[in-house]
Amino acid sequence: MKKRNNILPATITIGPIILWMSLFILIPMLYIFVMSFLEKGTYGGIVAKLTLKNYSDLLNPLYINIYVTSIYIAVLTTVICLILGYPFAYIICNSSKGMKATLVTLIMLPFWINSLIRTYGWNTLLRTEGVINTILLKIGLINHPLTMLYTNGAVLLGMVYTLFPFMILPLYTSIEKLDKSLIEASNDLGASRIHTFFRVILPLTMPGIFAGSIQVFIPTLGYFFISDMMGGGKSILIGNLIKNQFLSARNWPLGASLSILLILLTIVLMKLYGKIGKVEDMV
Repeated sequence: MKKRNNILPATITIGPIILWMSLFILIPMLYIFVMSFLEKGTYGGIVAKLTLKNYSDLLNPLYINIYVTSIYIAVLTTVICLILGYPFAYIICNSSKGMKATLVTLIMLPFWINSLIRTYGWNTLLRTEGVINTILLKIGLINHPLTMLYTNGAVLLGMVYTLFPFMILPLYTSIEKLDKSLIEASNDLGASRIHTFFRVILPLTMPGIFAGSIQVFIPTLGYFFISDMMGGGKSILIGNLIKNQFLSARNWPLGASLSILLILLTIVLMKLYGKIGKVEDMV
């Protein structure tokens, strides 16, 4: 009787979560997985006929070039966010309580504004007739407008700007948990600040670095709207390729196979993060 009484509260608590996860995550993912093994219809859509052609098409040289470009931009975005975000997170953790709350609030502010609106703001600044070119022309620093928009550099800027908070927050959490006595012990033993950083602080905050890197790297591959708006269709990433297969080419099975590829990459990175977390617990 006690076991049955315990099952009922657990069912009431967990049941809605399981239902939500099944309806909006598990079932759609299964649908995409099954679709990736079906054929494309003559006029789009899918045909209930099993095939592996969609996965063999993933090795198309044109698509491989898009994969390389996507990973290149994702790696650059991650590295830039890490280089800029680590000192910022470290400064926040070593600030006073009042200043710390203010700085964390400033990091969270971008989440209160739709990312599309913020990206449109960069379009206004960077376009040929935009604010930056207008100011530079008026003060005589340039003779003709600079091409800043619709380039890989503009896409990189948009990615860094959008995903920067996703790097800072895990770093902040990891640095905040640092045992300050270890830093003091390193200083007492005569280690320089640089030596202390690379031998004590950096290894202990590695889980935060990896967590932030995942939260930046994976979305960079899928944020097609940034490359659409700031790349002008010239910078095609994996996210754009998936979107185009579903909406333009109407090749849903190929789009599904590309989605599965992206999901597998995410799972691999999460497994690596899990291993790093276990190593950290052992240390």
